[in-house]
Amino acid sequence: MMQVVLDANTLASGAVAPSGGTLATIIDLWQHGVFTVTLSPHILRELERTFSDPYFLNRLPAEEIALYLAMVQSTVTVVPITEEVHNVATHPEDDFILATAVSAKADYLVTGDTKLQHLGTYQKVTILSPRRFLEILKQEISEG
Repeated sequence: MMQVVLDANTLASGAVAPSGGTLATIIDLWQHGVFTVTLSPHILRELERTFSDPYFLNRLPAEEIALYLAMVQSTVTVVPITEEVHNVATHPEDDFILATAVSAKADYLVTGDTKLQHLGTYQKVTILSPRRFLEILKQEISEG
């Protein structure tokens, strides 16, 4: 099964995305078992911090945030960061996201960060935008 790392912003945005949109569809396909999501404790903490942003607090009641976080925590595989990544991404915090994907031996890292996307691949991990990842998922579903 396809192993995927979703960054914190992709996960958080999926919680508020309109039904039928790219991010909501990715979250739905994940929840229907089309692919598995692997995160590190670092990304889980970042997701919790992201939900404390006024953008999300103004769009989701605290109960919905708590339910979404519980769903994420109960349906992802959490892996420790076992591979170090330094000075690859333009921001040091993004090196942790790359390190998570490499440690998880993920097929894909899905991120809205265009600077990470420009890397294309890193140590056999393909780095994609949510839109491009959804195109790949739809192709896999139609072929499979």
